[in-house]
Amino acid sequence: MAALLLTMAATTTSAFAQASNVRSFTSHHVCGAVAAGNVHCNAVQIDSKGGKTTPNASPSGLNPTDLQSAYKLPSSTAGSGQTVAIVDAYNDPNAESDLAVYRSQFGLPACTTANGCFRKVDQNGGTKYPRGNSGWAEEISLDLDMVSAICPNCHILLVEASSSSFTNLGTGVNTAVNLGANTISNSYGGNESSSETSYASYYNHPGHVITASSGDNGYGVESPAAYNTVVAVGGTSLSKSSNTRGWSETAWNGAGSGCSAYITKPSWQKDSGCSRRTVADVSAVADPNTGVSVYDTYGQGSGWMVFGGTSVASPIIASVYALAGNASSVNAAQSLYSNTGSLFDVTSGSNGSCGGSYLCTAGSGYDGPTGLGTPNGTGAF
Repeated sequence: MAALLLTMAATTTSAFAQASNVRSFTSHHVCGAVAAGNVHCNAVQIDSKGGKTTPNASPSGLNPTDLQSAYKLPSSTAGSGQTVAIVDAYNDPNAESDLAVYRSQFGLPACTTANGCFRKVDQNGGTKYPRGNSGWAEEISLDLDMVSAICPNCHILLVEASSSSFTNLGTGVNTAVNLGANTISNSYGGNESSSETSYASYYNHPGHVITASSGDNGYGVESPAAYNTVVAVGGTSLSKSSNTRGWSETAWNGAGSGCSAYITKPSWQKDSGCSRRTVADVSAVADPNTGVSVYDTYGQGSGWMVFGGTSVASPIIASVYALAGNASSVNAAQSLYSNTGSLFDVTSGSNGSCGGSYLCTAGSGYDGPTGLGTPNGTGAF
């Protein structure tokens, strides 16, 4: 029955996916600029009417069956016993109830506090939740929905930091590890600076996979994606196609990428055009013009919305790692570089100006905007 409901729900996405091949929608970043030492969320929302966000009565973006099909994932059979943590700033009071609507819409099993699937904590693991924030609440809904879409059998841990500072969010990552999360998604970033190394330890937890979105402002590097202990996740445009795969992808022009100014290169990353850490490692859909369905009632309205940004890609990749079930034995992104045959290589598109090099231009093999490619099953993870 769940599979049937998923198939039926997926029919609502085709018009949007086809339309996004021929036009661009207006969109906006849901989190604004921040001061040094803080981060912004990497969610981009489609504006549906006259440049204003008007939620829809039904989903119109890519849905679970689309994403599972595009990335050839064993979502219905894998993921049991795994916990994916979402670390975000501020409180979304409606997180659990909104999640229930999304999962019900697409025939996914319930994930609630009562049945032990969902847990929400503050950055220290308690229940003293921070103040609400509508932009970050939309980010939270997006993240929870993407975990549900990719790994419906996974448990979900939501950790809400007191603010958008690196210190508080990093504390939230530590809490996620202490509470047993296998994989941890971070859909946010801040500009690189000479002080970023002081926060690196928050994102260094062997035995746990930590993903971080690469950014939504085109060519350039953000932290925590720059850390060599995380999986840096870039972004693509994903559309239905008549090819054998049934889908095609190009680099999204908004994805972050490049050569870190401060973080050393991991031994397993071999590209020659950057002597330090290169972003990204892997990628998934992020273009809001080929965006995903999200249900939220605490943001700018109440209903179904369409989102993009590398905030989509990070929880997708964290959930693929959960499907693979290997978090305790892989070293950050290293396994990806040894299993490129289990990734879809993205060979076209650019996210900015870098003299035409691979750091901002997709091509055969490794490149900055899309890393080694996108998931083709779980073999690379």
